[in-house]
Amino acid sequence: MEREEVVVSVSHRWVTFDCFGTLVDWQAWFAEVLGPLGSHTAADVIRAYHAHERVVERDYPHRSYKDVLVTALGRAADDCGIHLSPRDVRNILMAGWASMRLFDDVEVMLAELRANGYRLAVLTNCDEDLFWTTHRLFTVPFDFVLTAERVQGYKPERWHFSGFERLTGVSRSNWVHVANSWYHDIAPARALGVKHVWLDRERTGEDGGSVTVRTQSAVEVSSVIKRLFAGGDVPAARMDGVRPDRRIMTAAVC
Repeated sequence: MEREEVVVSVSHRWVTFDCFGTLVDWQAWFAEVLGPLGSHTAADVIRAYHAHERVVERDYPHRSYKDVLVTALGRAADDCGIHLSPRDVRNILMAGWASMRLFDDVEVMLAELRANGYRLAVLTNCDEDLFWTTHRLFTVPFDFVLTAERVQGYKPERWHFSGFERLTGVSRSNWVHVANSWYHDIAPARALGVKHVWLDRERTGEDGGSVTVRTQSAVEVSSVIKRLFAGGDVPAARMDGVRPDRRIMTAAVC
């Protein structure tokens, strides 16, 4: 009797990504749009911005990301002795938004993951319209997108992760999250028991000893994910404090 070959589909397996800093070179873009301030001043403002952004996202989770950007950058500029009106800040950021660029290794990684049969999604701390401008940078659209505007909150809170899980019905054993930011993505993924790959582009110095996998190049991500899925389940963690379903019942599915 001829032996029948059994092929196991991976089409039900998902790989989710943070966008800015992971797929898109956010830091280079920020330095470029703030370039008129001078390179040293721009660097100081960017460092201050990241600290203020965390506070604004935490304290005002229902505000649009545009408002988060304007508020946090305005406070950062003040810290550095630079006066920028909210209108100036908004004009600087919105005029330059479309000039963002992908990291050079991103398209190869995404193409390889798609060739291996995975579905790809983005969980982003961004507004709908801003992300769709960025989405045009990619050769192939993502299968699923969940923005801060949709879930009415910001990572590292759990709403993106819980929303993605509920809306797709994915099991933890069939899901890997990939991101650069320890604070916004890796720490919450780890706490929730979601498999994760820390794409540590910025080498920020956090202790990565407890992460599932740590790499500094997107070129390695596809092979790493293949090994993760072959290695079995990661124990699920409770999603305590998940907000009511009405916050996450709609999402952009491409």
